[in-house]
Amino acid sequence: MMGHMDAAELIRSVPTDLFLGGEWVAAENGATFGVHDPATGEELARVADAGPGDAVRALDAAVAAGPAWAATPPRERAELLRAVWQKITDRADDFALLMTLEMGKALPESRSEVTYGAEFLRWFSEEAVRISGRYTPAPAGTGRVLVTKQPVGPCLAITPWNFPLAMGTRKIGPALAAGCTIIVKPASETPLTIQLLAQLFDEAGLPAGVLSVLPSSHASEVTGPLLEDPRLRKLTFTGSTEVGRTLAEKAGRSLLRTSLELGGNAPFVVFEDADLDAAVEGAVAAKLRNGGEACTAANRFHVHNSVREQFVAKLTERMASYKLGPGTEPDATLGPLVNEKQKKTVIELVQDAVSAGASVRLGGEAADGPGWFYPATVLDDVPHEARILKEEVFGPVAAVTGFDTEEEALAAANDTRYGLAAYIFTRDLDRALRVSHALETGIVGVNRGVVSDVAAPFGGIKDSGLGREGGTEGIEEFLETKYIALQ
Repeated sequence: MMGHMDAAELIRSVPTDLFLGGEWVAAENGATFGVHDPATGEELARVADAGPGDAVRALDAAVAAGPAWAATPPRERAELLRAVWQKITDRADDFALLMTLEMGKALPESRSEVTYGAEFLRWFSEEAVRISGRYTPAPAGTGRVLVTKQPVGPCLAITPWNFPLAMGTRKIGPALAAGCTIIVKPASETPLTIQLLAQLFDEAGLPAGVLSVLPSSHASEVTGPLLEDPRLRKLTFTGSTEVGRTLAEKAGRSLLRTSLELGGNAPFVVFEDADLDAAVEGAVAAKLRNGGEACTAANRFHVHNSVREQFVAKLTERMASYKLGPGTEPDATLGPLVNEKQKKTVIELVQDAVSAGASVRLGGEAADGPGWFYPATVLDDVPHEARILKEEVFGPVAAVTGFDTEEEALAAANDTRYGLAAYIFTRDLDRALRVSHALETGIVGVNRGVVSDVAAPFGGIKDSGLGREGGTEGIEEFLETKYIALQ
């Protein structure tokens, strides 16, 4: 088993050029950009900064490699994905440390992501051999209907900084399993993890051009030419609703197949009959996973007024046990936020809530010193007009508000333009199902705070996006359906 490199050695081992057409090459203009450690603000490495010409070269390579990869037997595609799953697993410590260095999350969080992220490759290796169609007689007896699935063609994947490995594998896995070629534009804050992943695909023998990686500090210069090129057939993006809307408009001009996994504003509803200890554990998992920097993170806590005081006391005590510090410190359980901008957003939303009348039960003040740290924070009595109930905080802040009736709770939970995840805690099975059906979200967690599962379809409705990732549904986003009429 490899791994256990120290930080400096690990950073030196990660390729910093573009992975283009099966080779590591400098950006066309020789430009580079810096990747920083959120715990210190210091530069970790400089990475090639792709431009428009690099994007076109990557698409040229993807188009050239497309027919042979689509014709590769599904079992061979599956074995390659499985081999890379094994390589990531063997180097789990390296991936975990690398993610903590470039993104900030505490090491235990990074280790969980390595397991979760790698699993998409194993899952889709198993889905690759299950792509099926159908063959039926036409009801009128006029012939036969043959339905078959084919890869959509060259894809562009744009991945976010919050889960640097998993958001890549969740797109690369099904694309390659389906027989598509793919170009990945990783977030400029966290490109190193995908660079290391590309190296492992190369080692495993992935044919040149099937996967290209284009880190860039000016995304639109890379994505613009690709979205305008008629040879590109699919866009898959995880990120903010605002950026997703812009990309969807551009993709619409080329009528691209589009999957968008966008922002969230997840309600966490605690009914009066809930097991409060379980609800608090679920709340901590749903709020502090990834330091709150997750689109599925619980954002608004709607708690029945009869149990609210008790719930807030328990939640405050539990969140106070989180240790803030650089993610590489052995006892740190809450790392820094990803950058200065994210820290400012969290500060602003908390200050707005407090000035509107919310009471601070824990935290609420940004830490001094280097790095982009913000402590675990609990706000109670958050008034309806506070921005934090309408905007995604993307940080370790729990905003609690009360309710008296189920109708009131549902109305409050659905009072958002987002619709990704929701969480409910109740011991009443009828209520659990009734409320789950009525919630306007793509995902509902019942009596559990972690909903992500490789084997389940992940995605939202309303302003949270289009399409699903993971599950048996995830590969469908990369397949076209063809009907052949047989006489």
